Amino acid sequence: MLNIIFYIFIGITLIQLVYYLGIFGKFAFIKPQTANPKRIPVSVIVCAKNEAEKVKKFIPLLAEQNYPDFEIVLIDDASSDETLDVFEEFEKQYSNIKLVKVANNEAFWGNKKYALTLGIKAARKEYLLFTDADCYPTSRDWITKMTSQFTMSKTIILGYGGYEKVKKSLLNTIIRFDNMLTATQYFAWAKAGRPFSGEGRNLAYKKEEFFKVNGYIDHMNIRMGEDALFLNQAATKKNTTICYTPESFTYTEPKKTFKAWHSQKRRQVFTARFLRPFDKFQLRLFFMSQLAFLLLAILLLALQFNWMFVVPVIVVRYIASWTTMGYSAAKLQEKDTVYWYPVIEIILIFTQLNVFFTNLFSKPSHWK
Repeated sequence: MLNIIFYIFIGITLIQLVYYLGIFGKFAFIKPQTANPKRIPVSVIVCAKNEAEKVKKFIPLLAEQNYPDFEIVLIDDASSDETLDVFEEFEKQYSNIKLVKVANNEAFWGNKKYALTLGIKAARKEYLLFTDADCYPTSRDWITKMTSQFTMSKTIILGYGGYEKVKKSLLNTIIRFDNMLTATQYFAWAKAGRPFSGEGRNLAYKKEEFFKVNGYIDHMNIRMGEDALFLNQAATKKNTTICYTPESFTYTEPKKTFKAWHSQKRRQVFTARFLRPFDKFQLRLFFMSQLAFLLLAILLLALQFNWMFVVPVIVVRYIASWTTMGYSAAKLQEKDTVYWYPVIEIILIFTQLNVFFTNLFSKPSHWK
């Protein structure tokens, strides 16, 4: 019986090696990215709901981008605070700012997808670059770096949206590692020719891609996942590429409590239910193989199966995964998150398991 369990353990480990070396390695081990600056006209789209304090700080950083031809489309999604007033002041201050005011609509009340659709339709430029109201770019060359990856065929660009570092915070390290792992997954699958998702905090595409799939119409009734579900429909091997130069990154403030982060994870896992079958399968297989590897390793060692067989398998798996994550983290400037990788991985596995069972009994809120 123990021999059978060990052979299953070997099989699970091989699946993990395929993920880390065969798939994630396509991003982790590629060379630094080169950029060929373009001068294409760009509409930067920012949708805000009750984000007055954030937009006061971050909109000027967008307006001061070092780029020759861009506008900023500010969407006020029926805010109840001073967001609209702040936007109106910016509209007076900057000539390249266009304001879109979204009133509550009975059919689409509180639906960010509806607000974004109005903003996209109002954009005057053909190329669109998205970020959130609580995000900021790392440099004045953010637009330049993101748009540099556009070509005649590559009309969807996946960028990296990171979280600010908080010193001496285990929760912050976990959140940033989890975000880095998620980015590694969608970057790697895009390099493998199977793009499935991306991050709306840093995403660019040609406007025609939005209308090719009728925008958000197929999932308008799902009050979350506007970026992930759109990309799952629109992104293909031919039209999608990635941007990972450090100057192209955006950052935002991370969740400060486990409860808030847990709610965020619930929304992510819930949204994944609506992905294409293959994408759901590969995400679930990765998680299940992580969990199975951990449980079977513990079981075999607890039952005193020959450690000379078990330990080398464990070591090989951790060398492969730790190395891959280390290279990926270095590219995304999150290298400090992998120092405690085995511990963080265990925490994430059981958090994901908890999120799965919690979502079985209640639907997560669509609010941030």
